[in-house]
Amino acid sequence: MSARYLTTTIPYVNADAHIGHALEFVQADCVARAARLQGDDVFFNIGTDEHGAKVYTKAKEAGQEPQAYVDEFAVRWQKFADALDISYDFFSRTTSDTHKAAAQEFWRRCAAAGDIYKALYQIKYCVGCELEKTDSELVNGRCPIHPNLTIEIREEENYYFRLSKYGDALLKLYADTPDFLMPEEHKRAMIALINAGLKDFSISRVAVKMPWGVLVPDDDAHVMYVWFDALVNYISAIGWPENEETFKKWWPVTQLAGKDQVRQQAVMWQAMLLSVGLPFSKQIFIHGFITSNGQKMSKSLGNVIDPVAVIEKYGTDAVRYILLRHVSPTQDSDLTLEAIHDHYTANLTNGLGNLVARVMQLAETYLSAPVAASSAASEPISDFKFNEAMDAVWARVSAADERITRERPFVVVKENPEEGKHVIAELVQELYRIGTSLRPYMPATAEKIIQAVKENKKPENLFPRL
Repeated sequence: MSARYLTTTIPYVNADAHIGHALEFVQADCVARAARLQGDDVFFNIGTDEHGAKVYTKAKEAGQEPQAYVDEFAVRWQKFADALDISYDFFSRTTSDTHKAAAQEFWRRCAAAGDIYKALYQIKYCVGCELEKTDSELVNGRCPIHPNLTIEIREEENYYFRLSKYGDALLKLYADTPDFLMPEEHKRAMIALINAGLKDFSISRVAVKMPWGVLVPDDDAHVMYVWFDALVNYISAIGWPENEETFKKWWPVTQLAGKDQVRQQAVMWQAMLLSVGLPFSKQIFIHGFITSNGQKMSKSLGNVIDPVAVIEKYGTDAVRYILLRHVSPTQDSDLTLEAIHDHYTANLTNGLGNLVARVMQLAETYLSAPVAASSAASEPISDFKFNEAMDAVWARVSAADERITRERPFVVVKENPEEGKHVIAELVQELYRIGTSLRPYMPATAEKIIQAVKENKKPENLFPRL
C-alpha cells in the first residue's frame, strides 16, 4: 500500500462556488476514490483561501469583520463540497493558527536562503487575479482573465521573492519529469515564460492599506501577499513544519488546478519549495474553463450555471456524471442548462436508470435468490481521462440494453425458464460490474446498484424523469 496526497486549489471566499469549482472538486475526488479502491492510503485536502484584498473588500462591503465574514463562507464551502459528495480528509483554512504559523516559518526559511528582500517598485496589478501582470500578459491593457477590471498601477515598498533565481532549476524539473505538468500545452507555456526571464514577485502588502493577512515575521508593518500565504497550505495541511513524520509520509502532492493558476502552481510555488529545501510537488494537472453558449459565464449575461441549483434539481451523482463525461478534462467546454437536462434524460433516465430498472425487475420476478456476482477490476484513472473512463462504462450500459432487446429474456423466461433465468443472471452480473466500475465517479449510484443486486430487488428509480 502506498501513500498518496491529493489537493485541489483553495478558492477565495469572496463569492459562492461556481460550476468550475465543482469540476475541480469532482475530478480530484474521483482520483482520490480510485486510489483508495486500488488500496492506496490517501490524504485528500481541500479548503478555503481567506486572506487578500478581494476578501477584505467584500467583508467591508458586507459590513462584517473579516474573520466573521470568512468563517461564514468557510461553512458554505464545506456544505458545497458535501453536496458534491467530496471525500476530503482535511479542510484547510488559511486563517487557522497552525497555517499562519507555518506560513511565517516558511517566510523565515526563504529569508534565511537569501530569497527575500525589500524594494520600491511600480507594478501593474490585476485585483481579480491578485497578481502582478507584465505587459506581455495583458491584452489591450487589460487582464485576459478579468477584462472588465481596470489594471491598477501600484507603487509601494514591498518584500520580494527572488523568483528570477530559479529559472534554470525549473527548466530542469520540466525536462527531468515529462509528466510533471499536464497537459503538455501548459508546460510549453511555462517554459516560454521562464525563457523570457522570470521576474521577482512581491510577497507583502503594507498593513495600513490592507491589514487582512498573515503578519510578516519581525515586521508588523507588512502582511504577506495572499498567494505566498495560500500556497503554503499544501504543506501546512500535512503537518509542516511541526510534524515531520506526517509530512514525510504524504509529501509530495498531486495537485489539481484551473488554467488560470498555472504560473502560481507550476512556477511560483515550485520555486518557493526550492528556496526552503523541500521536494517539488509530484504532479500538477490543469483543467480548462466551463463556458455557456460560447461565452464566459457572468451574471450580466444571465448564463451562470449555479451548481447548487443543478444538484437540487438533478441530484449529486447526475452533476458528477455530467462534469466527468460531458466536460473535457483539459480543454474549455461549453455547458448549458438545456444540455444538462438532455444528458440527464438520455444517459441517466433512459440509459443507466432504465437498465437497472429493467434488469432488476426481471431478477426480482424470476430469480429466487440473489445472483453471486464479482466486482469489476478497480483501475486507476489513466492520465486524468475521466471522460474516457465514463465512456467505457456507458458502452457497457448500451451493450446490456442491446442484449435485452436482442435476446428478449422477458419472453424467453416464460417459454424456457432455465435459459431465460440464465440470461437474466448474466445481465445481473454485468449490472453489478457496471455498479462497481462507477464507485469513483458516481458513488451513491454505485452503492444503490450493488445493494439492489445483493438484495435481488428492483430499487426506486435512480434518475426520475423530470
